[in-house]
Amino acid sequence: MQIFVMRHGQAQIAAATDAQRALTAKGVNEAIATGRWLSKNAAQFDCVFVSPYLRAQQTADAVISELSGVGERQSLSIITPDDSAQAVHDYLDGVFAEQSYQRILIVSHMPLVSYLVAQLTSDNTMPIFATAAVAQIDYNLQSMQGTFVGLVSPETISTNG
Repeated sequence: MQIFVMRHGQAQIAAATDAQRALTAKGVNEAIATGRWLSKNAAQFDCVFVSPYLRAQQTADAVISELSGVGERQSLSIITPDDSAQAVHDYLDGVFAEQSYQRILIVSHMPLVSYLVAQLTSDNTMPIFATAAVAQIDYNLQSMQGTFVGLVSPETISTNG
């Protein structure tokens, strides 16, 4: 199974609350670029889990518009910036025990995305995510651990195709 962990695109600096910060025009373009990369390299997702924060929801909208298929989309309140990577890992393992997902996407925030990749991988890889960057993990359901495959950002996509 494959897990893709994505940070939202560039967001406005200020809003009434952190949860209400919207994407900038650059952030939308970043998310579209990552969505195009995902379309070429993953194409379809069984489920997209999205933070309820506005910038993550807008990122998911842009990414999903580029994909050929998404089985379902779920807003998940436990994947906001300060949530626990261990709690998310436990939640995912519970979902995987009940669902036969082969490929999922998680759209969330720093620092959680870095901590989550470390939590999900056997070598505790902890990448630093640029905005709209996505990490790929090959996940073993038996061991409940994965292998870090790589990290792609809009900048590397545009320079490497």
